[in-house]
Amino acid sequence: MDGMRQIVVGVDGSQGGRRALDWALRQAAATGAAVQVVLAWSWDDPDGPVAGRGVYRDLAQQALDRELETAPGRRGVTVAAEVVEGRAADVLTQAAQTAELLVVGSHGHSRVHHTVMGSVAEECVSKSPCPVVVIPVPTTAHRAAEPVPVAAGPGVG
Repeated sequence: MDGMRQIVVGVDGSQGGRRALDWALRQAAATGAAVQVVLAWSWDDPDGPVAGRGVYRDLAQQALDRELETAPGRRGVTVAAEVVEGRAADVLTQAAQTAELLVVGSHGHSRVHHTVMGSVAEECVSKSPCPVVVIPVPTTAHRAAEPVPVAAGPGVG
């Protein structure tokens, strides 16, 4: 993809990642850019068997393959894909060094989860060398609250 306009998109097997990939493919088709699909993975057990690292990498590759097989809108778009070991935000911002866009999905986690775990999307926004598009995951529609009658106080009404 040397010399070609490039969009980097992070996937992880989640709905947010699938929505990001779909958006990136549509944007690439509209602009003539190529898409670099990246799935970051990490081996969090340094004391575990060395074979475990290979198993995790293989699982990551299988997840990436599934994402690409089910991705709509690939026709006419140049797509490359890779699994890379490392922290997701670091891997994605490194992959985006020569890209015109980095696309990630939002997982819509709660405030508590965000505080404890951080946000890959937020970290990408702060570290990326190019513009970042964050694709939200739609929230479940909530029923509108019933209006609550308010008694008029002194001087009201």
